[in-house]
Amino acid sequence: MNLDSFQYALEHTQVVLAPQQQIETFGHTRFRFYLVSELMDAANQVRVRDGLIHAERPQIIAPGRLSKLMLDGFGEKAREFADWLEANPMNLALLKYGFQFRKTDVVERVVNSSVEEVLESVRHKVDAEEDPLSAIIHGVDDAWEVCLLKFTVDMIQRSSGDNLGDFRRRGLI
Repeated sequence: MNLDSFQYALEHTQVVLAPQQQIETFGHTRFRFYLVSELMDAANQVRVRDGLIHAERPQIIAPGRLSKLMLDGFGEKAREFADWLEANPMNLALLKYGFQFRKTDVVERVVNSSVEEVLESVRHKVDAEEDPLSAIIHGVDDAWEVCLLKFTVDMIQRSSGDNLGDFRRRGLI
C-alpha cells in the first residue's frame, strides 16, 4: 500500500458516532465498532464489519517505538500503516503514549442498500443497545483496517489529555 492509498483512507474515514467514553487510563477499555464501507465494484452493496477493539492500559513510550506496537489480528496493510506513522512523526504530535491494540470477534456481512440507509440502520441498532462504548465508522472497503487504526489514533488523541493528567496526578510523569 502506498502513501496515496493511506492518505485516501485517512481522508475518507468518518466517525459517524464516537464512543461516549474515553480510553481508561489505568485499565482495559473495549470498544465495539461498526465499520461501514461501500463495495468498490458493485452499486448499492455495502459491507458492515462488526467487532471489538481492545485498548490495554496506556503506557508511556519513547519516540520511535510506534512500529513496535502489537497489532494482534491486524493484517499487513495495518502493519505498513504503523510503519508509515513512525516514519512521519510530525503527524502524531499529540500521541505521547501508546498501548497495544487487538481487534477481535469481527463479523462482516454485505447488505444490498445505499450506504446512507445502512448507516441509519446501524445507528438505530446502536441507539437501541445503549452501549456508550460503541462507534460507527464510515470508511474505505479495501483499506478498512487503516480506517479502524485512524479511529483508534483519534481515540488516543481524544483521551490523551485526561490520561496524561491522570499519570501526572499519580506522579508517573
